[in-house]
Amino acid sequence: MGQKRVALITGGLGGLGRKICENFLSQGVIVVAAYYRGDQQHVKSWIDEIKERKLPLHTANVDVRSFESCKKMVDHVHREVGKVDILINNAGITADAQMKNMTPEMWGDVIDTNLSSVFNVTRNVIGDMIENKYGRIVNVSSINALKGQFGQTNYSAAKAGMHGFTKSLAQEVIKYGITVNTISPGYFESDMTKKIPEDIMQKIIANIPAGRLGKPEEIARVIAFLADEASSYITGANISINGGQYMY
Repeated sequence: MGQKRVALITGGLGGLGRKICENFLSQGVIVVAAYYRGDQQHVKSWIDEIKERKLPLHTANVDVRSFESCKKMVDHVHREVGKVDILINNAGITADAQMKNMTPEMWGDVIDTNLSSVFNVTRNVIGDMIENKYGRIVNVSSINALKGQFGQTNYSAAKAGMHGFTKSLAQEVIKYGITVNTISPGYFESDMTKKIPEDIMQKIIANIPAGRLGKPEEIARVIAFLADEASSYITGANISINGGQYMY
């Protein structure tokens, strides 16, 4: 990727987040993995292993639902690492229920964590990207933003909103050398899919033409492609990574 770039990954200590971090680190990118609350202790052995290899991994605590927390986190990154060149909005949660049973808290938590967070973090790095006349932003959406999913009106709405955000911001900032894209993964091996009952998982896999779940490293590879300096003519796009499960 040429000169040393700084990448900030929200949800950076989750299963997919760690693969995204590893991919960037392998390319010589300085990585900041943003996490919430106790996540760092949960993956302490992974962090220790990365640091033993003398790779430039940093961590930063943040509540992505809070604009002020995101501002403090970005200010910390400025002081400790430098300005952010690459932003991966990867933080996300689920709180599934049919609409008749969904509480305002379930709706609000998912919208704030999965969608409002994209504004909260991006707003705090976009000024530097404009000033530097360079930036790469990748928003991690979902197959369910495209096709919907029973019991996930909150999650599907938030993930669909991410791509509307992407398309609008892409038009505003391409003149500054900043690209903004979305990826929409299908079902892949993750902490979220591990919680799905086995009988339901088998039904899901039966509807995937590839006949399997995706791997986190396959998602991370597409993110790295979009974040590459050479991918300067791709913006406002949404790339599906779902093994053929949903085509549009």
